[in-house]
Amino acid sequence: MALILENIAQHVTLNSQEQEFILSKTEIKHYKAKTILLNAGEICKHSYFVNSGVLRSFNINDNIVEHVLSFACSGWWISDMYSLLSQKPGNLFIQVIEDAEVVILSKENQEILYKEIPQLERFFRILIEKSLVAHQERLMDNLSLTAEERFEKFCKKNLDLIQKVPQKQIASYMGVTPEFFSKMKSRLLKK
Repeated sequence: MALILENIAQHVTLNSQEQEFILSKTEIKHYKAKTILLNAGEICKHSYFVNSGVLRSFNINDNIVEHVLSFACSGWWISDMYSLLSQKPGNLFIQVIEDAEVVILSKENQEILYKEIPQLERFFRILIEKSLVAHQERLMDNLSLTAEERFEKFCKKNLDLIQKVPQKQIASYMGVTPEFFSKMKSRLLKK
């Protein structure tokens, strides 16, 4: 069974015809590392499901500093939710960090799937709810935890990403400079 169908099956039950219909409305593409799938200022027209590899979403501020919003590895979804849902230009870039195989679901096909397979509305509602909870938790962590505590928590949740993602991108995700991150990591390793 395709990984995307396993992902969906975690939350809703589909028959084989519905599974085939979903696969018919998606496209699988392979991307090399550093490929940009979405640029800030564009309207996001797709959700991306990662079969293999790693992607990230990030923003670049006026001082040309990158701020990583999220990572996505095998079995995870990624998109610019603001732009995808509002169909307005977004603020995020989506980039391939590690060579990846990605399942692409267009906004148009997602709407068709909602109409033809109503359980998918429930599935995507659950994904959005989980994403909202994760973003709220991250915001609260940024307000109440030290950088070291945030890094330890990140490591516990995302051990597989530590080896695949450049340290400067993890530092950006943590909200610290690469220099501070390197010193912090050294202190934690000595403990």
